[in-house]
Amino acid sequence: MDDSVYVDPVGKGEGLALWWSNTVSMLVLSSGKIFIDTMVSIWGEEDWFITFIYSSPYADEKQTFWESLASLRSNSSDKWCVIGDSNMVTTPEEKLGGAPFDVFAAKWFYNFMDISCLLELPIKGGTFTWSNHRNEDETILEKLDRILISLEWSSSFPKAVGVLDATIASYHAPIFLLLKGMNKKYKKYFKFEAKWILEDECTD
Repeated sequence: MDDSVYVDPVGKGEGLALWWSNTVSMLVLSSGKIFIDTMVSIWGEEDWFITFIYSSPYADEKQTFWESLASLRSNSSDKWCVIGDSNMVTTPEEKLGGAPFDVFAAKWFYNFMDISCLLELPIKGGTFTWSNHRNEDETILEKLDRILISLEWSSSFPKAVGVLDATIASYHAPIFLLLKGMNKKYKKYFKFEAKWILEDECTD
C-alpha cells in the first residue's frame, strides 16, 4: 500500500502533496505550507534526508522561508537533498522576459546555500522550468524549480541527475530525480521551448 501526506492549500495557492510507494521507507519529520521534510531509505542504503519545498513568491517572505529551511539541518555532514519550487531566479541567465532580475531577492537563497553547504544538481532537458504560457512579447520564462544536494548525498548517489520533462497542464515543467542516472530505458521526448517563438527564423 502506498502512503501520502497533504498540506491543504490556502485559497487557490500554496499547498503540498507527497506520495510514495511501499517499496520506499519514508518517515515524515515535519510538514507545513512551505515544505515537507522527510527521512528516506532506498535499496537498503543508509537513511538520508529529502525536503520537498514550495517557497513563497512574495519578496517580504523569502528571508523567513530560507532561514526556516536552513534550520532543518544543523549538521553539515547530513546526506540532504532539497527539491521543488524555489520561486527564485538566482542569475540573469535564469530569466527571459518580465521584470528585471532582482539581485537583492536572490541573496537569501545564496545565504541558505552557504549556511547549509549545498550545491545545485544540474537539470538536463532545458534551462527554464516555468512559463506563463503567453505569446510573443508577453512570454516570461524562468528557472524556479531546483534540486539542491549536500556533498555527502552526492557521494552516495554519484550518478544522480535531474531531468526536465514536458509541461502538460501546469506552468511548471515536471522534474525527475534519477538516482542511478540516465539509462537506455528512459525515453527522451521532444520538448517545445516557448522561447523559440521569439526567434525570427521560427516565425517566418
